[in-house]
Amino acid sequence: MKLYELTGNYLNLMELVDNEGVPQEVLQESLQEVKEEIETKSENIAKLIKNIDSDIRGLKVEEKRLKEKRQSLENKQACLKQYLEESLKAVDIKKVKTPLFTIAIQKNAPSVIVESEESIPECYYITRKELSRTAILDALKEGKEVAGAKLEQKESLRIR
Repeated sequence: MKLYELTGNYLNLMELVDNEGVPQEVLQESLQEVKEEIETKSENIAKLIKNIDSDIRGLKVEEKRLKEKRQSLENKQACLKQYLEESLKAVDIKKVKTPLFTIAIQKNAPSVIVESEESIPECYYITRKELSRTAILDALKEGKEVAGAKLEQKESLRIR
């Protein structure tokens, strides 16, 4: 039986608690049986959650390893490109054509170098509002009212 079905059964039995026509001993026994099944099902779901958690940790370790490997290859690639470019520039060769590749040293698109941000006119700035959620939280905790914000406390499942 699924957990949601057990939950439904338990709630249905709870509705019968105040019913005089139902023997209380049988009702209590049924409630206890359903409760034990819910506990068993809950334990099994918690085991599954912990297994998934273990898989997630393993994947994070693998992601880190793969990221480090990718970065190492990117660094090696950058060094090889720089080595090739410097070598071609040293002998003043701008283009090498082979059956597989055409290698050329050419100009890149222009880019901006900002020498002094203070000297640049306001019209070139992009402004962005950013909320300080921490400051809002602190104010609300102190009992202050903040227009457009409210304090909310939720519950969540913890498995230890």
